[in-house]
Amino acid sequence: MLSALTPDVVPDSVQRPARGIVVRKATMQDIPGLLALINGYAAKGIMLARTEFELSEAMRDFMVAYDGDTLVGCGALHFYSPTMGEIRSLAVAASHKTHGIGRLIVDALVSEAKHYGLDAVFAFTYVPGFFGKLQFHEVERGELPLKAWKDCLRCPKFQSCDEIAVVRVLRPERWEQRTEVPPVIGIDDGLVVLLPTVKR
Repeated sequence: MLSALTPDVVPDSVQRPARGIVVRKATMQDIPGLLALINGYAAKGIMLARTEFELSEAMRDFMVAYDGDTLVGCGALHFYSPTMGEIRSLAVAASHKTHGIGRLIVDALVSEAKHYGLDAVFAFTYVPGFFGKLQFHEVERGELPLKAWKDCLRCPKFQSCDEIAVVRVLRPERWEQRTEVPPVIGIDDGLVVLLPTVKR
């Protein structure tokens, strides 16, 4: 549950972004707005809550969208390996949904992934159609690298995760040459953890 995009807030067609929206890398001064946006959705069970400390640690991952002086969206690119990263913490303020801001943020994060030479980016979502319009395709979870276990373990849906995995390949020639991915397991506080299966 790392994204505030749900089927009821995504239009059938991705609209052109509203004029005057600026997307940029986040700074420490954005933390109060990010906390309000993310934790507002967390209170509804849509996203995982974040603390000021957690956001400070991950600040370099984040992009923010502003309409004038108002923070209206955010998203993060988290690196998992030299070849793959995850787009997560994607949220758009209720006042600015269906204005194309989510697309602007994802485009900015994909551009950053290309800048760093990643082969692909992935996301976990309830709205694969939104990501499909942005050149992502659905995949089995086993094709993806180790997830952030500390996030998964504290998610209330850990044992019955229903999010869908999507991937956008950025360097097809390298993606096709990748070796077979080993079984997806992780270690958290000394315990071996298996990635939960998807319920559809």
